[in-house]
Amino acid sequence: MERKHTFDQVAEAYEKYRPAYPSELFRDVQEYALLQPGDPILEIGCGTGQATQGFVQMGCDTITCVELGERLAAFTREKFKAHPGVEVIQAAFEQWEGAGRQFKLAISGTAFHFIQPQELGYRKVHKLLEENGVIAFFWTVHVPSYEPVFNEIREWYRRFAPNLEDSRKPAVEQVIEQRVEWTERHGLFRDIRAKSYRRVDPLSADAFVALLATNSGHRLLPEADREQLFNGIKETIERHGGTVSRPQAVVLVLARKA
Repeated sequence: MERKHTFDQVAEAYEKYRPAYPSELFRDVQEYALLQPGDPILEIGCGTGQATQGFVQMGCDTITCVELGERLAAFTREKFKAHPGVEVIQAAFEQWEGAGRQFKLAISGTAFHFIQPQELGYRKVHKLLEENGVIAFFWTVHVPSYEPVFNEIREWYRRFAPNLEDSRKPAVEQVIEQRVEWTERHGLFRDIRAKSYRRVDPLSADAFVALLATNSGHRLLPEADREQLFNGIKETIERHGGTVSRPQAVVLVLARKA
């Protein structure tokens, strides 16, 4: 199974445990795009509508969401049933034709990297945007902590999932550099800007493991390895007081159609 297909199995848990995007991010997008209520927005990979919610709360609720997962699409459709301007289409973005629509803003929250090849994704978005339309793609980025509890957690990863051990992950600055390079590669977009937002979330042992269980890499582990990994992580956190302070970042890349 491809990683992008794993999220459809855990729609409810994804909604419950994945952290919300910062409100400042939505304000920055609105300001850059000069977004007004009623302006058409395209969302690529809406998941459970966490990013959708941020724009709806600003009164910008004319949103066409294209979501691969059948359960995720149904979940988000039900979530926004009181907002008739929010349309959820269950389809792969790569195959969706757009029905001749044009959008002022295209957004994607922790999803656009799954569009392959990336060149196809950026060219398709460019085609779907109106003149001077804007992209706002953002990603939640893991930030390693080297507090004793996390050092012990790494030992469990080295035993049962060494490829997921977080000291191997790119730093926030590397993610920004990569995403900006993707955006400017084919000359389709201009006025590229990037920003990161950082936070620290306190999580109980149960919540920490439940959050990990929504991650595609963890879901693809052999069941026995995943169970031993999660049991070890939970035991470690409980031995260190029952909660951890988990740092994280969100990276935003903004650009305008060239």
